[in-house]
Amino acid sequence: MVAIAIMVILIQATATFYNDIINTNTAMTGNLSSQMEVRKAFAAMSADIRSALPSSNGAYTIDTATSTYFAYYSDADNDGLKEKIRYFLSGKILKIGIIKPTGNPLTYNIANEKISSLINNVVNTPAKPIFSYYDSSYNGTSSPMTLPVSIPAVRLIKINVLVNHDQKYPAATIEFSTQVSIRNLKDNL
Repeated sequence: MVAIAIMVILIQATATFYNDIINTNTAMTGNLSSQMEVRKAFAAMSADIRSALPSSNGAYTIDTATSTYFAYYSDADNDGLKEKIRYFLSGKILKIGIIKPTGNPLTYNIANEKISSLINNVVNTPAKPIFSYYDSSYNGTSSPMTLPVSIPAVRLIKINVLVNHDQKYPAATIEFSTQVSIRNLKDNL
């Protein structure tokens, strides 16, 4: 009886240990995957936002700026026309929508928008917005502009993304952040 009890305890301990190893491996693999996905997205987003310009039809550089939605114009494909690019949260996915201008005069028809996913498993809350905006007085420690922002005053965008690939473990949430200045709007030279 004692031998059976010891055997059951050993089997139970081994099963628990094995389960913990599997869960840790899954969490680490998910975290590494999230890091690569966010790094790639931030690199593309930063390059496009940094080079934002007025639209091909003369509209201001920034179209819309909220905590979960940012739209602006940039010549992302270097064809001489400025595309309308928007980043927005759809469920738990940060997506990008790109509209090429068409027609004469040029217009941005939403029906021509190409949407793709950038970052999965986004878990930002209103207390932790994805997009924060700063004016020309930003000194590195300043508070963001209050929403709704004055779009012509925006000079820097901070992108803050919280990612959790396994909702069962809130402690597994990872925070990623970057900030981008729009070269064309820089006025502190």
